[in-house]
Parts: sequence; C-alpha cells; structure tokens
Amino acid sequence: MEQNSALAALADPARWRIVTALADRPQSVGVIADEVGLRQPQATKHLQTLERAGLVVSQRSGQRKIFALEAGPLRDLAVRLGRLADGADRQSTVRADFDNYGASLAEELASATAHRWADGRSFSFRRRLAAPRETVWAAVTEADRMARWWVPDHLRVARLIFEAVPGGRVIQEYADAADRTGVDGLVGRAEGVVRSVVDGERIGFRLSPLLPTGAVAFTADYTVTLADHRDAPGGASAGDPSRPEPVTTELDVRFRIDDSVVESADFIAGIELGWNQSLDRLAALINAEQK
Repeated sequence: MEQNSALAALADPARWRIVTALADRPQSVGVIADEVGLRQPQATKHLQTLERAGLVVSQRSGQRKIFALEAGPLRDLAVRLGRLADGADRQSTVRADFDNYGASLAEELASATAHRWADGRSFSFRRRLAAPRETVWAAVTEADRMARWWVPDHLRVARLIFEAVPGGRVIQEYADAADRTGVDGLVGRAEGVVRSVVDGERIGFRLSPLLPTGAVAFTADYTVTLADHRDAPGGASAGDPSRPEPVTTELDVRFRIDDSVVESADFIAGIELGWNQSLDRLAALINAEQK
C-alpha cells in the first residue's frame, strides 16, 4: 500500500519536479516553489502529499519549513520497478512476436485500401513430424486433437467442429488464453466446409474468418497434404540394420485468399505468425505422444 501511495504521489509532474529538486539537498518551501515554477501555496500542497506518501520529511527552522527527500521508499520503488523490467525481459520471445505482428499489421493496413485487396495472396507452411502418417492424419482431421494445437499462442480454442468428410462443417471459435472468466467473450470465429478428402493423404477445405459484425473477412481455400518421409542414403540408420529407419511425415499446408475486405488487414497480418505457432504446437504434441 505504501508503494502504491508513493507511485500515485510521483505520478503528478509537479511533484516529480519537486522530488528531483530535493535530490541534491534539503530545501525550504519557498526555494522549492521558486525552483520548480510554482506558487508557494501550490508547492506546500504538493509537499504535503509527498510527505503523506513517505517520500519526504520536514522540520521547522525558525519561520521556515525545510523538506528532505527520503531515500528508502525510492529504493523500494526501484526494486519493484526493476522486477517489472526483469519480467518484461523474460518475455523476449512473446514481445518479439508482438512487435513483429505490429510491423506486419502496419504493412497490411497500408495495402488494405479497396475490396478484394488481398485476393490471390497465397501461403505455404511445411513441417517434418516425427510420427507415421496415420498418426499425423488423426492429429490434423480429428477435432478433439486439432483443438490442442490449431490456435496461436495467445488464444485458446473455445469450440472446434471439423467434420473430415466432403461437405463436412468447419467451425472455429477462439477466446483469449488468459481469459478464464469469459470477460472478453469470443475473440474470433471462422466458418467453412470440407471440399475433398483422400483418406490419410490429403484434405481440402474452405474457411472464412468472420468480422465482429459477422461478415466474412476473407475466404481461404486450404489443401493439407501428408507424405511419408525416408532418410536419404547415409542417414542416421544407414549401415546399421539393427536400428529401425526413422518414421517421419512431411506435412504441407497451402492456401489462397479470396473475397478479402478492407477490414481483414488485422486477420491477414497474423497469418504467418499464427500458423507457425500452431504448427510448432502440433510438432510438440506429436513429439510428446511418441515418447
């Protein structure tokens, strides 16, 4: 509570100037008022606030009142602020993602000047996953498993329907990962339909993120393909018949944007970051399951 009072007291620019003036030596109210450009009654009022917060002390010297700065509360605040700064430093990866998204958003906003502004944009993501193809196929087509990875790091899946048959529904609903009480409600929703399925090998679907108004931001036409991967000659198991050849699967995700509206810029700005984070989560999930 004392630190909160000190922070509140220092938040006023005039009081901050007074504290700065007292850093050199104790001074009278009149000298302080003159130095920081205040009338004496104003300076007195600010000094009383600082004294109640424990940041200064005073004593009489004849008809004058002299104020001195207290170092202890300032050091306590410095420790508290230092801990906050240390916490911010530990967020280096998260902060880098935040800054990268901001830079991407600025670029997309500059381009989003007319309807269909992003039409024809295509994206491609690949991962080599340490599991057989049937395991990866289940992870990318079964809704309960998809809900564990198909989401950026700062969000969580609130609801996911993925019917992996031609004509099947695709519905995604997201909430903030830190919002456990539902104060923000849903922060994202997308709707779509499965176009085609080649079991264990390829699935195609269309998906449209929705604006807060319920209108479509854009539509993406996805193709997700799986292929077996074998080590090249001379790989880890070459020359040792007792060691089984590693079983891995190449995952390829491709999609193209159509029907984009101006308001879709913030969605499109997050595609690269969001999909890379999602696929990293998928790889971590599969690695954990294979141990």
